[in-house]
Amino acid sequence: MEIQIGNKTREVSLLSKEGDQLQLEIDGEVYNVDITMLENGVCSILNEGDSYFVKLDKSSDNAKHYHVNVGYSSFEIDMLDSQAKYMRMRRKGSGHNENQADNITAPMPCRIEKVFVQPGDELKAGDAVLTMEAMKMLSNYKVTADCTVKEVLVKEGDSVSQNQVLVKVSVKS
Repeated sequence: MEIQIGNKTREVSLLSKEGDQLQLEIDGEVYNVDITMLENGVCSILNEGDSYFVKLDKSSDNAKHYHVNVGYSSFEIDMLDSQAKYMRMRRKGSGHNENQADNITAPMPCRIEKVFVQPGDELKAGDAVLTMEAMKMLSNYKVTADCTVKEVLVKEGDSVSQNQVLVKVSVKS
């Protein structure tokens, strides 16, 4: 997953978890940390002998946006799951156009957890097509425009590669 802190983006992967002991990879560097969730959004983080108390306030209007307080510093953080990363890539690659493509492709290697559609289904913008699991996180892929499902190329339990076509749709004009 990517975490965006201000204008900086960090790639974060959970490598292992055993109790409160986590091994994280952040931008290619491995960290062994002890994270204990306390109450009211406060967590204790121990990293290489340094202790931090972090207060996380989840934004009420966006479930993946947090206001983070560490000591006397505050940060705004956005967590970007595979769907958010995919939508950002599409916006960058198409001049900030969020038009629905005719092919729904995997944004990264993932496993198909649930398929909600079948050929002939009429979808409205915002309807979920499928659920993917990548990096131990589940993400729903939702269409951004009204469309009709032409072909479903995957089934539940399939492992797919990045950019593999999952579903073909016909976008309504």
